Amino acid sequence: MVKHYRPPGKKKEGNAARYVTRSQAVKQLQVTLQLFRKLCIYKGVFPREPKKKVKGNHHTYYHVKDIAFIQHDPLLEKFREIRAYQKKITKAKAKANKELANILLTRQPSYKLDHVIRDRYPKFIDSLRDLDDCLTLVHLFAVLPAIDRVKIEVKRVHNCRRLSHEWQAYIARTHKLRKVFVSVKGIYYQAEVEGQKITWLTPHALQQVLTDDVDFGVMLTFLEFYETLLAFINFKLYHSINVKYPPILDPRLESLAADLYALSRYFDASSRASLMEPHVAGSSNLEQVDNQPDRKQHDESDVRLAQLQHQLPSNEPGALMHLVGDVGVDTDNDDDEDTRQCKNLFKNMKFFLSREVPRESLLFVIPAFGGVVSWDGDGAPFSEGDQSITYQIVDRPTQGHKYLSREYIQPQWVYDSVNARIILPTEAYTVGRVPPPHLSPFVDHEAEGYVPDYAETIKRLQAAAKNEVLPMPGVGKEDIDDPQNLLVEGYVSRAEAIEAAEKRQKMMTLEKQYHDELKKELQGVHDLSSVSNAIEQSPGKDAEAVKETLPDLKQIAEDAENMSTIVMSRKKRGLYKAMQIGKERKHSRVNLLKERKKKLVEETQKAKNN
Repeated sequence: MVKHYRPPGKKKEGNAARYVTRSQAVKQLQVTLQLFRKLCIYKGVFPREPKKKVKGNHHTYYHVKDIAFIQHDPLLEKFREIRAYQKKITKAKAKANKELANILLTRQPSYKLDHVIRDRYPKFIDSLRDLDDCLTLVHLFAVLPAIDRVKIEVKRVHNCRRLSHEWQAYIARTHKLRKVFVSVKGIYYQAEVEGQKITWLTPHALQQVLTDDVDFGVMLTFLEFYETLLAFINFKLYHSINVKYPPILDPRLESLAADLYALSRYFDASSRASLMEPHVAGSSNLEQVDNQPDRKQHDESDVRLAQLQHQLPSNEPGALMHLVGDVGVDTDNDDDEDTRQCKNLFKNMKFFLSREVPRESLLFVIPAFGGVVSWDGDGAPFSEGDQSITYQIVDRPTQGHKYLSREYIQPQWVYDSVNARIILPTEAYTVGRVPPPHLSPFVDHEAEGYVPDYAETIKRLQAAAKNEVLPMPGVGKEDIDDPQNLLVEGYVSRAEAIEAAEKRQKMMTLEKQYHDELKKELQGVHDLSSVSNAIEQSPGKDAEAVKETLPDLKQIAEDAENMSTIVMSRKKRGLYKAMQIGKERKHSRVNLLKERKKKLVEETQKAKNN
């Protein structure tokens, strides 16, 4: 077939046809740069890095299909309509026609991002995978002040606060919280929803200072998308536990900034209404035909029950976070092992929070693990004088008045107990004492190579709670593996000791066989060593001459170690060297921690002696 002549520049090929620069994309879409950024954030379009940058390295490139994806979206046409409508408002104001301008402002068109959420997340599990940044940003704006200079509106802050409390209430209701870590940046939480681990960061309850080096316009665009996404997710999650969304909260508790408690009461009222539904559904068909007005009245009464939930007595202890099995009888059978363990951690325990502790965090964490909690202030479910309180959380140097029926602990005890999944001893967390180090549950200490002392203590407490046997300090692993030692200590029976001894003897036999095979493989090296020994015994210059001809044993070992790296390609060899450098840095960091620990122990001993 004859190849036709193609004039240069008529058709692009390769990277020139697949990628366009940002200025070309803006020109093609006929929008401003600010609107183009907003569309890219909504649609999830990001810049690309082609192998060959046709227009130069100083340009930002986008894929042609991504730009076509934006071009065919209804949002683009909606933004053009809004822009034309704003020109009408500007024209009316320029002509000093205030009445027309006010009418146009009331009829200004708006847009929704519902179809964008459905397009980007076709399945619910996809939205859960992309929820980390969403929760972090929503919780951040929930504590920011409303400032007109950066266009942070009061309505936006209140909406973020509402969405964050709805998410926390669901996590506490279903006991999905797994890890908590308090850091300088804020409080890290990790929950597991439908098999997906979701981690987010919540700022501390302090006054936030806004800096000028942050582009709040871009952050507000992300926030607008994330608000819609979180509303969709909350709707789905609430309906999965038979709770109506959006929740109807008690206005009195909302005015007292007790939103989490108000949500718990809404869950309680919804669960009671759901328990009443099967009795209504079991009525006869004749009653359903004859009493249709009664059915409508009953539906209205259910809605009224949710609306008038604030008429429940405010000092009712059981009304706070009824999170243990009010939805149904078989909820325990449907939960996994982690959920059952988290649900029963603080079971039958009542906490009271003093004024100085982080109230919102503890109101979220304690009910998520089965506890009942109150606080010092209006709208609390029970007062400080309640004799059934088991723990009072205090974060002050001294405590004046004390009740003998409860323990006074620091807030760190709650977080450490949650991460360890056991009730830790409270002696180290009493008022006025320096608490133990707050260890991060997101760090694997054994993989890092350095295990802190308190981590070892927690590990032994966990083993004691599970009736497991761990080696004591100063006792090796081989001692605890010896069945005779376990038999003498009374940990195992004689039959179990005999079975363990047989297994150990079999493993020792296999290990000996493995070492014998290694010796046979290294027989050539051993022969060389025997020859060198014979040469050393033979005197004279002949021995020295033979010694020079023999290879160095150390060199042979080094060559054997470097053989794997020699056969590697340059790229893999560089990667292997980078891995070795990382291991060396990790080893040096562990050594530094051990030296610091040694110095600290020496200083404490000197202080005690003095």
